[in-house]
Amino acid sequence: MLIYKIFRRAEWNAFRNAAETMGAPIDLTDGYIHFSTAAQVAQTAAKYFATESDLVLLALDSERLGPALKWEPARGGALFPHLYRNLILQDVLWDKSLPLGATGHIFPEGVF
Repeated sequence: MLIYKIFRRAEWNAFRNAAETMGAPIDLTDGYIHFSTAAQVAQTAAKYFATESDLVLLALDSERLGPALKWEPARGGALFPHLYRNLILQDVLWDKSLPLGATGHIFPEGVF
């Protein structure tokens, strides 16, 4: 199953340069890296990145992340994937720009 991570462009660039990351500021605060499923990612973008346009969407295979990936209740009791280890560049299947359009973020074809 594909899961998704949204990074600001500067966060993505730092991750690419270092080849690993402990996540974005919210991840550092919470002690794990937040991800969303295809059904959750648009709401995540709207809630946490509503006015931000220079974003990058990463796709990862949840099964390749191993036992450090936990499915835990979050928004509205829905289970969200949380990673309890550093994210490494090899975990990322693809990255694509996530621009902000007139009615919200424009997701790449095939995400939902």
